[in-house]
Amino acid sequence: MTFDLEYNSERPLMIIPEYGRHVQKLVNHCVALESAEERNEMAKAIVDVMGNLQPHLRDVPDFKHKLWDQLYIMSEFKLDAKSPYPQPSKEELQEKPEPLAYPKSTSKYRYYGKNIQTMIDVALSWEEGDMKEALVFSIANHMKKCYLNWNKDTVDDDVIFKHLLDLSDGKLDLRNSDEDLSETKDLLKKRNSQGQNTSNTTKTTYKKPHNNQHKSRKRQ
Repeated sequence: MTFDLEYNSERPLMIIPEYGRHVQKLVNHCVALESAEERNEMAKAIVDVMGNLQPHLRDVPDFKHKLWDQLYIMSEFKLDAKSPYPQPSKEELQEKPEPLAYPKSTSKYRYYGKNIQTMIDVALSWEEGDMKEALVFSIANHMKKCYLNWNKDTVDDDVIFKHLLDLSDGKLDLRNSDEDLSETKDLLKKRNSQGQNTSNTTKTTYKKPHNNQHKSRKRQ
């Protein structure tokens, strides 16, 4: 006995593999139909089958429109059938998307994050006074906390002041200030306590079972 085995490597390439080879064969058969009425009826039936195979697409806007577009794509735009939506073109599908606009300027102190730079810009726009001074020190303290989170377990205030001076283009200078930033141990303590809260909560969930046998012996 001889068997005609068919390997996937010898089969035609499926355009949208998610629908399977049987749907692709239905599409090819629909394209080959000579009667326009038969093509229209079969195209609608194929769209219904595709919808049943991809039920998660029902939550997508223009669900039917997407299925009809995929039907034309699977037919390599050779299907001549009436669609309730405009037929997509091959050129439109192969058109390259526009390049994304990436930020042109990147900070050399990335561990501070982009929000720090936004806060610095806001502080620069304020008038001189106690409010601006308090904001600048708050920014510096937050920078110190970010530095400790992503770099080391200790940092001098002079390093933070220098970074603040660089990020503000030399306009915010705290190097000669009499006030100090928050202590490193206090910031690390807050960070560790936040990590321990979760573990403590987990521990309270599991209670140690009572050893009744030990208690009974003790009573005797």
